[in-house]
Amino acid sequence: MIKDVKRRAARLQQRPAQPQAYHFPAPQVSDDLNPLLNDADRLARLFGEIAIRAGHAIMKSRDAADAPQYKRDGSPVTAADLAADEVIRHELAQHLPEVLVITEESCPAVAAANADRFILVDPLDGTREFIKGSSEFTVNIALIEHGTPMVGAVYAPALGLLYVGGKTAFRARIADADPLSNEMQPIAVRPSPPEGWHVVVSRSHLDPATKEWIAGHRIAEHRPAGSSLKFCLVAEGEADVYPRLGTTMEWDTAAGHAVLTAAGGSVMDLDGRPMQYGKPDFRNGSFIAWGKGAGTI
Repeated sequence: MIKDVKRRAARLQQRPAQPQAYHFPAPQVSDDLNPLLNDADRLARLFGEIAIRAGHAIMKSRDAADAPQYKRDGSPVTAADLAADEVIRHELAQHLPEVLVITEESCPAVAAANADRFILVDPLDGTREFIKGSSEFTVNIALIEHGTPMVGAVYAPALGLLYVGGKTAFRARIADADPLSNEMQPIAVRPSPPEGWHVVVSRSHLDPATKEWIAGHRIAEHRPAGSSLKFCLVAEGEADVYPRLGTTMEWDTAAGHAVLTAAGGSVMDLDGRPMQYGKPDFRNGSFIAWGKGAGTI
């Protein structure tokens, strides 16, 4: 009997060991995984650096601006739009691979409405201005969290102007390819002047509803501007309010919205509620971008 027990024990030892079942945990993305997401000003600076690289791609393609193609919605797209889009998507994939990216030119077939965090990009905002030869076009990059723009960068390559916003808003004149060599100046909205608002409006899309809104308020100065620079003019205290009662897309406004918020301003719908992002069609309703003392005149 003892021999039988020994033989059975020997046979068990000769059997190959059975693998132990191990359930790998599902990957989780957290703020701790990427420190950039915990430092709004550092992330804003990164967005600015990426926007500058995209701006260089745009300027290299500027000679082909007079040969645009047209998308199904009738809006123009140029080689510069596509070149900037490629630069931005590549850079964001290197630095923030875990974050969903929505761009005007390569919008994925996913609903950002279900994403708590995503990046909105307009690689060339103001394409019509660009085609006309104007300098008022920009590169826009913004981080959206829970429907709110938290970080943004707006770069106007033809003007050499960079605006970034995280916890604080800054402006820099870009003299070369290295933004780190350029001094970033903090900017902030100004108090409403007693003589009335200085209003900035779209140069290419001044619709009748916006004109009616302007006519109903005490306006001291009226200034047209292109692209998301309108938000930045309010953010740096060059204007007090930017009304837009026509249609825009979220990638048109998110970066400028973030810069303005960091400078102490706000962007509200016509009912006085903060404008939200992540809508299924990425389409904005009417809004007013305010500096300090919104609605007090």
